[in-house]
Amino acid sequence: MMRWREQQVMHVRTCGFPTTGEYRSLLEVLRGISPVVQALPPGAALADVRGALGYFGRSAGELAELVRLRAVALLGLDVRIGVASTRVVSAMASAWAPLSGGVVVVEPGQVERFMAPLPVGLLDGIGPKQAAALERFGLATVGQLVTTPEATVERILGHRAGRMASERARGVDVRRVVPADLPASACVRHRFDQDEHDGPVVRAALLQLTVGLGAMLRERRQVARSLGVEVRVADRSRWEKARVLPEPSALTQDLRDVAYGLLDTAGLQRARIRGLALRGEHLVAVETASRQLSLDTQREAGVLVEQVGDRINARFGPGAVRPAATLRAGAVGSDRLRAGGDEDPRKWL
Repeated sequence: MMRWREQQVMHVRTCGFPTTGEYRSLLEVLRGISPVVQALPPGAALADVRGALGYFGRSAGELAELVRLRAVALLGLDVRIGVASTRVVSAMASAWAPLSGGVVVVEPGQVERFMAPLPVGLLDGIGPKQAAALERFGLATVGQLVTTPEATVERILGHRAGRMASERARGVDVRRVVPADLPASACVRHRFDQDEHDGPVVRAALLQLTVGLGAMLRERRQVARSLGVEVRVADRSRWEKARVLPEPSALTQDLRDVAYGLLDTAGLQRARIRGLALRGEHLVAVETASRQLSLDTQREAGVLVEQVGDRINARFGPGAVRPAATLRAGAVGSDRLRAGGDEDPRKWL
């Protein structure tokens, strides 16, 4: 019998790479089942469905099947769903579900038997490097990790990571599902192949970052209230600064003007630059943002051109249409542009 205070966590992950519109629609499908939905972009989400069990008169597994059916029927989006009483077990269950989509339910009494044969690389919170470190010591499965003293795991991974790994291997996870929509910030970043001191090349790379950030925000139907630039220099020092936009925007030309202004204030003309990060902050839905009427016909023409460019890029792929300045030798290419959600760009730079 399930205790009322126990979560019933549904971890949903898409089988492919959904567009932002598809992802938003998937979140709405989940909110049709439970109001406690936590977005995990770009393609996963959590839902605590314990309050929905009595309302729908169905088990958590049956609700998961209902979510999967609605996702396929309404969105044409196949999903893999794991259901358990903790986040870590539900995430591993969804990862272990059939690749073509399916539902895996792990009851509280089945946690040890379910998790023991799984590879440590599937353990939620364990990265590839940590998994490789455990495997070098013969700890290839979650079951082997459980039987290893916690002190030994801490010596391999470090105190904090080792303790977390040992707890999650046993299915212990105190994290709750917290209602959250798409992140309130977005970041794109670039690392140069070699330290760069050519100003035009750096500005071309920053321009391409503004193009990428603007496209990401417009696809999400979000606008940024402020913009931040971070520069990583060869001596491992960092310079960063943010500025409030004149009005919330996701237009490339608005982001470009502010980004260039921020970079100019850095005074890094002679610095050897290793990487750049551009971050949109205080994001809000475009429907909620006010916009002043503009009599600038050149700007309005630029808006129309950008809308056409978005349609072309959506059909033929990112980068099909982009500013000519980004083609400068050494400028960031599509294979070197990294985009993220609410994470700290320092982790990448």
